[in-house]
Amino acid sequence: MKNPRLDIREIFDAGLKAADPGEAIRRAVKLTGKRLVIGDREYDPGAFDRVVVVGAGKAAASMASALEGILGSYITEGMITTKYGYGLALNVVSVTEAGHPIPDESGVRGSERILGLLEGAGERDLVLCVISGGGSALLPMPVSGISLYDKQKTTQALLDCGADIHEINTIRKHISGIKGGRLAEAAFPATLVALILSDVTGDDLDVIASGPTVPDRSTFRGCMEIVDKYDLGEKLPLPVIAYLKSGVQGREPETPKPGDRVFDRTLALVTGSCALSVSSAKQKAVELGYNAIILSSCIEGETRDVAKVHAAIAKEIQKSGNPVSIPGGVISGGETTVTIRGDGLGGRNMEFVLAAAMEIDGLGGITLLSGGTDGTDGPTDAAGAIADGTTVQAARGRGYDAARYLRNNDSYHFFEATGDLLMTGPTMTNVMDLRIFLVT
Repeated sequence: MKNPRLDIREIFDAGLKAADPGEAIRRAVKLTGKRLVIGDREYDPGAFDRVVVVGAGKAAASMASALEGILGSYITEGMITTKYGYGLALNVVSVTEAGHPIPDESGVRGSERILGLLEGAGERDLVLCVISGGGSALLPMPVSGISLYDKQKTTQALLDCGADIHEINTIRKHISGIKGGRLAEAAFPATLVALILSDVTGDDLDVIASGPTVPDRSTFRGCMEIVDKYDLGEKLPLPVIAYLKSGVQGREPETPKPGDRVFDRTLALVTGSCALSVSSAKQKAVELGYNAIILSSCIEGETRDVAKVHAAIAKEIQKSGNPVSIPGGVISGGETTVTIRGDGLGGRNMEFVLAAAMEIDGLGGITLLSGGTDGTDGPTDAAGAIADGTTVQAARGRGYDAARYLRNNDSYHFFEATGDLLMTGPTMTNVMDLRIFLVT
């Protein structure tokens, strides 16, 4: 007899293991004697006056640690910023812990230290930049005239309105002094290699952590289109709106674009992504005896709508044996969005599980999990949640109305009451979310 709740956690953990940032660095960076190979490029680390490590993200400390293990004494200095609780004790590289998803003063100081390290960088310097999910919030260096408070309010408004990560980062890049290619601008004319752990669908380099090392395709005009789309004109701070409008009028400098000379000596390499985690999760599901399929590693959209579609597929497997026969598994990855309607506590993974659990209420044999590979879902200490066809009914019997909790975006307290929170602690990585349905 299968135990779907134990199996589903084992499958999720396999996906997490595949996203290990240190392993991703070791796959991409090889040092043999004086021959440093990164992707399809070759360097002699001893030929540089300085080898500097900088970067930001939830996986930045693990990535920097792996670089220290590979390059050893070649690294002369370094500075990275990561989320509180995600730091490591490194030998050479200094670590600043800062706020995420809402930026704070510590993140500003970390950004200043990184830019300070790049001041005076020359042609005989090699800059290795580690980038992972969370880097946008962890590199909060507002342009002149915009305060940290303005950035905090802007970030919260964008998160609340249901904008996707591409839209959020378009605006964050244009009010930043370090994102949107501006870190590369600061490092020029040094040789710059960016090692990137992707947490966005499509692995768009100018979206991951708001693309600090790559050309930016977005524009001030695009920012104002997002403001209009979500009716943010009166919700964003006045200095932000004024700056964006000034940019549209050509009075503020655009972010560096493709063809800019600051990218002549740069390499950007994706070392890991959600697709690898999804594939490893499927492999583990098959090993455990499930007929597993990958739905997609690029799922986007409103969380509740995506949950209904996933639940419908699970019900179809149970009803007709399509698209796979029982015991079946459906695995997907990506990053959905939540439009905030209430004042509860939760995140997109817990909201997904709650919405899906309502769709399968009363049906035996369906178990689901959705979790953030970074170990945190929204502003909580949980990665997500686990549920099955009995979850909503059992909660109802104890006086907990799932529909009311969903309306109030209060999925955390619902699953806290049912004992179904997915707790992993800091995972030191981030490749979006992993969703699993098992049908037995």
